[in-house]
Amino acid sequence: MFFENFTRTEIKTSGARIVTVHGGMGPPLLLMHGNPFSHLSWFKIAPRLAEEFTVVATDLRGYGDSEKPPGGANHENYSFRAMAADQVEVMAALGHDRFYAAGHDRGGRVLHRMCLDHPQKVAQAAILDILPQHHLLNNVTRAWGTFSWHWFFMIQPYDFPERLMSCDPDFFIEKKLAKTAQGLSFFDPQALAEYKRYFRNPATVHAMCEDYRATHGIDLEMDTEDFEAGRKIACPLLLLWGATGGVGRNHKPSEIWPRYATDISGAKALPCGHYLSEEAPDDTYRELREFFAAGELSE
Repeated sequence: MFFENFTRTEIKTSGARIVTVHGGMGPPLLLMHGNPFSHLSWFKIAPRLAEEFTVVATDLRGYGDSEKPPGGANHENYSFRAMAADQVEVMAALGHDRFYAAGHDRGGRVLHRMCLDHPQKVAQAAILDILPQHHLLNNVTRAWGTFSWHWFFMIQPYDFPERLMSCDPDFFIEKKLAKTAQGLSFFDPQALAEYKRYFRNPATVHAMCEDYRATHGIDLEMDTEDFEAGRKIACPLLLLWGATGGVGRNHKPSEIWPRYATDISGAKALPCGHYLSEEAPDDTYRELREFFAAGELSE
């Protein structure tokens, strides 16, 4: 049912074994998912994009069925730098030295770091429904802290959050994903079952916590260094967010992102909440397709 006519493989990078699906033809386009998902979060739009692009969708390290390496003394193995390196190596293994990339949620944060660390690799980038964590963690508000409670819960020392999250993993996933009046209605039942399966694995829960712990530590240190040095995303950037999600309701993305990117080609709110590719797949597909089809690799 999912990703028909795509090839599934596992690619060993210098840091982890990464589950990868790829298919289609045309310029290479990497799709990176958010928390607590896997490559399956793109299944509603990836086949359509594959009509014009060579689409690569992965499970980030620690997520889905990808490898879950130890976090390291300061959680560096779950930094966005480490995750970005995985993805660049996956694309190289598939023969793509330069490519388009789109990332949602945690995948968007991986992409932000990738654009800074590997600017020669990313021709154009689309970041979905996030604000830079450097901005968020330096401008914590009551509204954001209340809505994004899991940011502060999951960074607590091992193994406090892991134990609580794993006591009733299905309940936790449903509670976390049902953020709007629509509840879980827009999630495909089989995809949702897979997300729950991943989360029943204690190693996945731990890896997700390590991801968030790294964000508040080593990632923030890197971001602060880049921000103070004036380093920004230089490639053409498309920003999309959900009009009724936490980003759209509580922030002004068009005013914040110019502090972190020099070439914002488009910035648009879509008629949905946080889960763009699940809630508004047609709108998300159209925006991504239009942006990348006009890019340099497509000429």
